[in-house]
Amino acid sequence: MQNVISVRQLNTYIKNMFTQDYFLQTVFVKGEVSNCKYHPSGHIYFTLKDSASALNCIMFAGDRRGLSFRLTEGQQVIAKGSVSVFERDGRYQLYVKEVTLDGAGALYEKYEQLKRELAEEGMFAPEYKQPIPKYIHTLGVVTADTGAAVRDIIQIAQRRNPYVQIILYPALVQGASAAPSIVNGIRALERQGVDVMIVGRGGGSIEDLWAFNERMVAQAVFDCTVPIISAVGHETDTTIIDYVSDLRAPTPSAAAELAVTAVSDIDQEILNGQERLYRQMDRVLRRKKQQAEQMEMRLKYLSPANRIREKRTYSIQLEERLENRMQTILRDRRHTLALYIERMKAVSPLEKLNSGYSYVEAADGKNIRSVTQVREGDSLRIRVSDGMIDAKVEQVQQGERFTV
Repeated sequence: MQNVISVRQLNTYIKNMFTQDYFLQTVFVKGEVSNCKYHPSGHIYFTLKDSASALNCIMFAGDRRGLSFRLTEGQQVIAKGSVSVFERDGRYQLYVKEVTLDGAGALYEKYEQLKRELAEEGMFAPEYKQPIPKYIHTLGVVTADTGAAVRDIIQIAQRRNPYVQIILYPALVQGASAAPSIVNGIRALERQGVDVMIVGRGGGSIEDLWAFNERMVAQAVFDCTVPIISAVGHETDTTIIDYVSDLRAPTPSAAAELAVTAVSDIDQEILNGQERLYRQMDRVLRRKKQQAEQMEMRLKYLSPANRIREKRTYSIQLEERLENRMQTILRDRRHTLALYIERMKAVSPLEKLNSGYSYVEAADGKNIRSVTQVREGDSLRIRVSDGMIDAKVEQVQQGERFTV
């Protein structure tokens, strides 16, 4: 029983053996990610497996800073790290320091890196996006001259508007020479002066679409003065030029619909514009007519003829008022005169004469009011109501004096 050791001693011994093995201190292991778990502490626990075996892995939080993507189930990766034993559980595992994507995953990582770089350079910024013209005469297409993509673009564009001219630049869209070919196509159609350009191809794997993820293609799209619609792959495919282009279409067919306005839509817009024009003209005419009527009223009010008519009317009114006033004054004066006449009648000599009195005057016309004014033999004239009487004084007789 002298060789009996504890579990911990055995696990420690095995761990030391792993530690002393130089090969196990830096290993690169390729496999598929499985059972990936992100712990709240920041550590990542996952399993690498292939068709025949599996390996437990852990990546500590301090080593995650170099991880440029998120680990997910099914990824093919290459993990760099060291193999050691976890003494508490008595199992060995790979302590991962770095993880890179393998194959298509490596391309994806390269894609993400370029995407970040171009975004930092501002090539995705919306202020650099050019508006797609609504009405065009020429449509430029950079794609392969064979395949469904170019057929769909031509068919849909001609169906929507047969008057639009389509200029195709037959570019290589796959392989090592594809990126320069696409760049040449963009520059050639730009020199041609097309109104809008479609750059794209049909669907495929990330390797097939890689030419549209090249920096030189992205730069050519960004520098182009002609608005560009990207149409690469299917709706789920996304390439670098989708972010750089002025507009992204999910498919080449959709790109043709976005680039070419249907003739029926143009006709309808013309009819709608005509109706709006008529309505606006009607509103303007009604407003101008109303303004003219108002101006006419003001002109009538301010015109000399109208002023003369107003003054004439006012003059007639004044004349009528003056006449009425004069009639009133005359009536008042007549009434006053009548009163005076009645009052004068009361003191009038003629009235006295009519009442039986007479008026006596001397030969010289002086009124005889006293017997002292005459002597016997004087000639007198007596005035009565219906004539005069010449008389001679025969006798002067003093009498009693009458007083009133």
